[in-house]
Amino acid sequence: MSTYPRTYDLIHADSVFSLYQDRCEMEDILLEMDRILRPEGTVIFRDDVDILLKIKTMTEGFEWSSQIIDHEDSPHFREKLLFAVKKYWTAPSDAKSVS
Repeated sequence: MSTYPRTYDLIHADSVFSLYQDRCEMEDILLEMDRILRPEGTVIFRDDVDILLKIKTMTEGFEWSSQIIDHEDSPHFREKLLFAVKKYWTAPSDAKSVS
């Protein structure tokens, strides 16, 4: 099953990276999320804090804004939330056209 690029405003990934840890590369999953997420769309990741730290580094490489939040029941839980927002890209106004 395929989906069109820039289709979704919100993606909720609950333990997806823990589930597919030995089956898929983290980069491949994030690239597909980047492809199907609209500009200014949000991804909510819920996973182990170690995995979220890796995801945060990668999403910042995509120029997404991201922030890790404590679990709603206790800050001592290893499971945390990462909110990431895909930026809206535009060309700089002083960009020269290529001839």
